[in-house]
Amino acid sequence: MAIRQLPPNLINRIAAGEVVERPASVVKELVENAIDAGARRIDVTATGGGLQLIRVADDGAGMGPDDLALAVERHATSKLNGDDLSHILTLGFRGEALPSIGAVARLSITSRAQGAKEAATITVDGGRKAPLKPAARSSGTEVEVRDLFYATPARLKFMKSERAEAAAIADTMKRLALAHPDIAFALSNGERTTLRLEACPPGLMDHALARMGRILGSDFVDDALPVSAVRGTMSVEGFAGLPTLHRPNGMQAYLVVNGRPVRDKLIAGTVRAAYGDLVPRGRYPMLALFLTVPPEEVDVNVHPAKTELRFRDPNAVRSLLIGALREALGAAGHRATASLSQSALERMVRPSAPHAYAGPQAYQSRPSPRTFGLAERGQAPLTPVSMPSGDTRGSTISDDETGTDYPLGAARAQVQDTFIIAETDDALVIVDQHAAHERLVYERLKRSYGNGGIARQMLLIPEVSEFDGEAAAALVAASDALERLGLVVEAFGPEAIVVREVPGLLGNCDVKGLLSDLAAALAEADDGEGSGLLADRLDHVLSTMACHGSVRAGRRLSPEEMNALLRDMERTPFSGQCNHGRPTYIELKLTDIEKLFSRR
Repeated sequence: MAIRQLPPNLINRIAAGEVVERPASVVKELVENAIDAGARRIDVTATGGGLQLIRVADDGAGMGPDDLALAVERHATSKLNGDDLSHILTLGFRGEALPSIGAVARLSITSRAQGAKEAATITVDGGRKAPLKPAARSSGTEVEVRDLFYATPARLKFMKSERAEAAAIADTMKRLALAHPDIAFALSNGERTTLRLEACPPGLMDHALARMGRILGSDFVDDALPVSAVRGTMSVEGFAGLPTLHRPNGMQAYLVVNGRPVRDKLIAGTVRAAYGDLVPRGRYPMLALFLTVPPEEVDVNVHPAKTELRFRDPNAVRSLLIGALREALGAAGHRATASLSQSALERMVRPSAPHAYAGPQAYQSRPSPRTFGLAERGQAPLTPVSMPSGDTRGSTISDDETGTDYPLGAARAQVQDTFIIAETDDALVIVDQHAAHERLVYERLKRSYGNGGIARQMLLIPEVSEFDGEAAAALVAASDALERLGLVVEAFGPEAIVVREVPGLLGNCDVKGLLSDLAAALAEADDGEGSGLLADRLDHVLSTMACHGSVRAGRRLSPEEMNALLRDMERTPFSGQCNHGRPTYIELKLTDIEKLFSRR
């Protein structure tokens, strides 16, 4: 087949396939144009999920008739200073958005430049441009996009439901609004305003947190940690949620580079690495980070949608972000999210009684496994009340030494040989003793390893454990790596392992169980020699050791042990969550408890 030159209309439709993926893509391009035009207020209306109508109105610089006519031509832009693509200071610069949209929809643009006497309007219908006409409007620009993809009906088959498309538009608006807190935004579905954000005063760290709260929720505001760091010509600031504040997907991790909201894989992976084992597997932290990089150090021209970036020095960016986040998370100490307490209080409230007309079977159900049948037991006949499994009565430690003025308070009792009940000046604290001690041992092991090696203790009687041949061979092959972790193992026949020394921090641990878990970890390593163990699975192995060396649920603690555990938690970073990312304690404010009893 002979080579031929494609007609302009077909070129525009092909470009539209790259730039205009869905209605949210149109909203993104048009709102970015308004931001680049210096708008202080941007109002967006989207009906039918954006497929029927998208209207974007702004109070920016506007355009005169000549510029308006050029705006719908391909590769015509006012956003490039000369021919230098290495110094991009605007959100848009390709000059593809408007002609691409006009190629697949009915596009209308009305604009009036600042100081001009009148406005002008132009329409593009499926790629066909109409002449300019005079119009009436105040300074700024209004763009209407109707019947999106009517000119390419095949694309309509790939659109999701109206609700899904509307949600994507809302997410796009939130990301742009978060990136530009000094601009007022409004989003309407044609019947009501679904999002309204007033402009914030200058000063990200002082004022923009309020906008973040509107977008990420009040939980984020309560549990946001300030992040700020500078390295050379790069800087980052913003807020990161506590590790115990996480969500099932990464939609609430907002990343902005030079004012551009992005979904960059490098940055997303870096954030995940910074949180590490502080967040459970399959969960994602909440944060809003603003990265400033010299324009020549980042390429925003990698993808037509401009949501992916390429950094000249990705390792420097990664180092800056990880350092800033870990410093913020470490400074939080043992702190855990306040929403855990609210969730616990809500679970204490019994569900309302069934309606009288519902019949005797309406409320018969099995106890919820998450409430342990508390509501049913509360209505059962009274039985003799047993004593707590452990309490602090008779303790030789005075209140002055373990007083309620400590952050986690003074231990008062141990329930079910599992939970420590502590009292502060204004709250009750419930601690999961195994989860808390597991984190403490884990952090000590990491510090010891980083300081030159983990101290070992020799077993008086070496312990022999039997395994299948492959597991035993894997443990023996990794013996040098395990010795650096404080565990000395040797072969004891083809299917047995003898342990002669264990890490001193583990105490009397379950050696057989520890070896079984380490054998499973080695099976997932890159090679049979265990060389990948230290480099790639060190945290996992140390976490496994900590789990076997920590105080188990079901062990009765003395008052001194309980208070010592609380004090260690207060001194240890990240102790608000265990090695698997679950919370180690919850705090119930006395004021909230009093409300449960109608005392407030």
